[in-house]
Amino acid sequence: MNIIEESCEIDGQKLTLQFGKLAQAVDTSVYATLGDTAVLVTVAIGPENPNLDYFPLSVEYAEKLYAGGLIKGSRWIKREGRPSDDAVLTGRLIDRSIRPLFPKTYKKQVQVVVTLLSIDGNNAPEILASIATSAALAVSSIPWAGPISTIRIGYVTSSENQETGFVLNPTETEQGFSSLDLVVSSTKEKVLMIETKANMVKDDIIQEGIEMAKKENKKIIDFIEKVVSKVGKKKDVAPEEANHSEILALIKGKYAKPVADAVKQAAETAGSEDKMLQEIVTSIYEDLDKKFDVKQILATITKNNYENIKKNILQKKARPDGRKVDQVRSLHVEVSVLPRTHGSALFQRGQTQVLSITTLGSTTLEQLIEGPEGKEAKRYIHHYSDGPYSYGQVGRMMGPSRRAIGHGALAEKAIEPVLPTSDEFPYAIRVVSEILAENGSSSMGSVCGSSLSLMDAGVPLKAAVAGVAMGLMSQSDDEYVVLTDIVGLEDFSGEMDFKIAGTAEGITAIQLDVKNKGLTSKMIKDIFTQGKKARLEILAAMNKVIEKPRKEISRYAPKVVVLTPPADKIGEIIGPGGKNIRALIAKTQTEINVDDDGKVTVSGLDRIKVDEAVAYINNITRVVEVGEEFEGEVKRILQFGAFVEFAPGKEGLVHVSKMGKGFVKNPYDVVKIGQKVKVKVYQIDNLGRINLQMI
Repeated sequence: MNIIEESCEIDGQKLTLQFGKLAQAVDTSVYATLGDTAVLVTVAIGPENPNLDYFPLSVEYAEKLYAGGLIKGSRWIKREGRPSDDAVLTGRLIDRSIRPLFPKTYKKQVQVVVTLLSIDGNNAPEILASIATSAALAVSSIPWAGPISTIRIGYVTSSENQETGFVLNPTETEQGFSSLDLVVSSTKEKVLMIETKANMVKDDIIQEGIEMAKKENKKIIDFIEKVVSKVGKKKDVAPEEANHSEILALIKGKYAKPVADAVKQAAETAGSEDKMLQEIVTSIYEDLDKKFDVKQILATITKNNYENIKKNILQKKARPDGRKVDQVRSLHVEVSVLPRTHGSALFQRGQTQVLSITTLGSTTLEQLIEGPEGKEAKRYIHHYSDGPYSYGQVGRMMGPSRRAIGHGALAEKAIEPVLPTSDEFPYAIRVVSEILAENGSSSMGSVCGSSLSLMDAGVPLKAAVAGVAMGLMSQSDDEYVVLTDIVGLEDFSGEMDFKIAGTAEGITAIQLDVKNKGLTSKMIKDIFTQGKKARLEILAAMNKVIEKPRKEISRYAPKVVVLTPPADKIGEIIGPGGKNIRALIAKTQTEINVDDDGKVTVSGLDRIKVDEAVAYINNITRVVEVGEEFEGEVKRILQFGAFVEFAPGKEGLVHVSKMGKGFVKNPYDVVKIGQKVKVKVYQIDNLGRINLQMI
């Protein structure tokens, strides 16, 4: 067994890459550790599938609960199930980082599997996994233009707003004080992938963080290159691109106009060009005596279309739909679209149409997430839903795809920084964005729709949030055009999808994918400048419809009240064996929960009943003072007196000597069960018992 192990340091933590010991059946495997966090990365190569016209890369991130020393909380199922959303997002992060550097003509199946084996709570497994994947591909036999590196950057501001600074690979504790969570994958010179959540951080601060990430990534890339020089395999040679000059001649000649018309139609309505292109493909297939496969013909048409779109934009600044390069498509905004939901909004930009719906509930409805790091509760949940009809197509209705999970998480990330705290707004919040029509940046449309829907629901957001997708066409690093609000054709034919979301004050989320070899610093600066202009324009259109959150939540939403009674009163609220709280729930038809922190949550659709339950609990926990007067109900009569419930859940004794001015021999002569009487507190004894007198 030939085991090779190399190490370097990342901000005081030891990074170790071990080759040759584990998973020896695949082309390459790497066991990597950073601190006590450990992952195993395997890279397997399968045969080329002649029926595929794309590069079949799959990246799977497998979380294991044993990595954190945990057993699944479910009573019945202990095995890990389908990947969690976090696992899907980590797999997507790695995929987006490495995919641009594979040759477009390489068609062998490549599967990268990352298994989380150990986690220490300080070193992020997704950062280690991305670095280890880069090392595995770099030493493999697969043609790949890496290595790359991935790093996380935080930005901490002191409570006095005096000491500020970037933090490299912040720990979980440090991240809690950070207003920025910036993850950057890059080569030595160019940025390939960005994933960001920010608390309305200024554009220039994020750009500075990106530059810092590139510098740190360069150090790790240098280390990986040294490893490759020792253990790297001979690389396969990717095949040359096929020459389809006969097909191209017909496309540029006889079918030039029909193809151009299909492109124009595609810019106006996503999916509408399919039928037109199919007719053209069939005609070319017949013209060439069935010499070429229809897939080859369609691929050649598509490639030619993309080249023409790029050429027109670079040379004439002419976009497929006729817009200027920095022009946002026409906007349409509505709120309160649906009659019985808690909040709703329709946001349309060009042909992309999103219906976002907000639902409010008790905090007991928070989503519980179980992972290797432990359990956590999510109070705000955003779900992105796109059926085949959104593309004008037919298809199977299935669960959320990896793309849908990613888009939902991005919108969730963009909105979270402007949400009120649970103390300010004690509700669980779910937003669903239904994508009704799609032609460019539905994820950013769902950000805008979510912001509008939340305001319509009366959620007191700190500010409105809007998002826009930016594109790029380049001839070189110095000759390029940045595109605002890209449509599908510009995404497919272009070189990036740079999504930026934020408020008027600053950025809340970023997601970058590229199809080229990366972005220069100047490109990124121009993208931020142009993107901010578009974001402010979209926010202005949204503010014309609803500028501030509604003052009241919908009458169809439950009322939620959170009480924090004294710890020694919790027992009185619950009662022996839960008797008191069960009776109160039955009486008021509300939901009442007491959490481990002693907070009592009361919720229900009938607001009068909620207020009644709250008043009852407040009366139980209130401190009664001597001299206070009440009107109460006689509950029990004994030989020596009567017990009167003078407040919900509180009883006191009226002794026979305190029932009237004269001598009372039998309390039944004065009161009866259920009678209303006026009483006054005249004594609270050393055991806390309350003695009353009738007045």
